[in-house]
Amino acid sequence: MKVDCHWLTDITQIPSPNFNERNDPTDISLLVIHCISLPPSEFGTPYIDHLFCNQLDPEKHPYFRDIYQLTVSSHLLIRRTGEIVQYVPFDKCAWHAGKSEYEGRERCNDFSIGIELEGTELIEYTEAQYLQLAAVIRLLLATYPQLSADRITGHSDIAPGRKTDPGASFNWQKLFSLLNA
Repeated sequence: MKVDCHWLTDITQIPSPNFNERNDPTDISLLVIHCISLPPSEFGTPYIDHLFCNQLDPEKHPYFRDIYQLTVSSHLLIRRTGEIVQYVPFDKCAWHAGKSEYEGRERCNDFSIGIELEGTELIEYTEAQYLQLAAVIRLLLATYPQLSADRITGHSDIAPGRKTDPGASFNWQKLFSLLNA
């Protein structure tokens, strides 16, 4: 796996229309870790892809009636199996953070890469997810010079009170141990 024209190679690519140009395409200086499952607490479904591509059918599940019109995306999703899906190239602004602030700077989408983990705040993430996440982060750190290991945060940290992911089930110590190995 490597980065070629801001896309990861050798992974699944499902382009999302939910992005815009960055104000400064070279300002990629934050990594934001999220979690998602659709329907909630169900894994291995195609519905995350559908949501990020504006194709979520509100009749497939009652929960979808409240979210099917959202226009959201993330750069990456790491499924519980470790499969990686990319929706938006890294030099574009994916719509993952919403109203957010990091170190006094608002609109984190403008300068961040969003990585979704298939999961919930309460269910432990898989070993495959941690291994893939660490591999992706090492590659991104080597590719984008403004990124550093001390600029990796959770969605809950940039949108406190509004978001809780990746949650208590995410083992930050494990991630940083893998990054330092």
